[in-house]
Amino acid sequence: MFTADRSEQRKYLAHAWGKHNSNQTLDPLELQLVKIIEKHPEYQNIINDLDTEYFPEQGRTNPFLHINLHLTLQDQLSLNQPKGIKQIYSNLLKKYNDAHQVEHIMMEHIAEMIFNSQKYNKPMDLEYYLRSLKELN
Repeated sequence: MFTADRSEQRKYLAHAWGKHNSNQTLDPLELQLVKIIEKHPEYQNIINDLDTEYFPEQGRTNPFLHINLHLTLQDQLSLNQPKGIKQIYSNLLKKYNDAHQVEHIMMEHIAEMIFNSQKYNKPMDLEYYLRSLKELN
């Protein structure tokens, strides 16, 4: 799963979902991904469509990107990296009282950070990312 190859990432997600649907034993990462997919019934029937392109101008969410943003945020929270992210999450959870909604709110900021990093060919600005999240409290 830890690869920059988009095709391999998509295959891994589809494979994990397939194993789940076949009641096969999942490794911890596969289980984490399956739990994310379960929260998104709108993606469950298209997770095996590995070749479809998703462009912002189409107005459709890229399910693979969306699932990976959930995974990224969950990893950040488990490590508290960047430092302080767990407290921000906790504060937002108190405000919204819906863990999935809070993940979506925070993921928008991750996506913005990644977009800006790629657009301007600069490292990801974690300080700006944390500041923008703190402003949500």
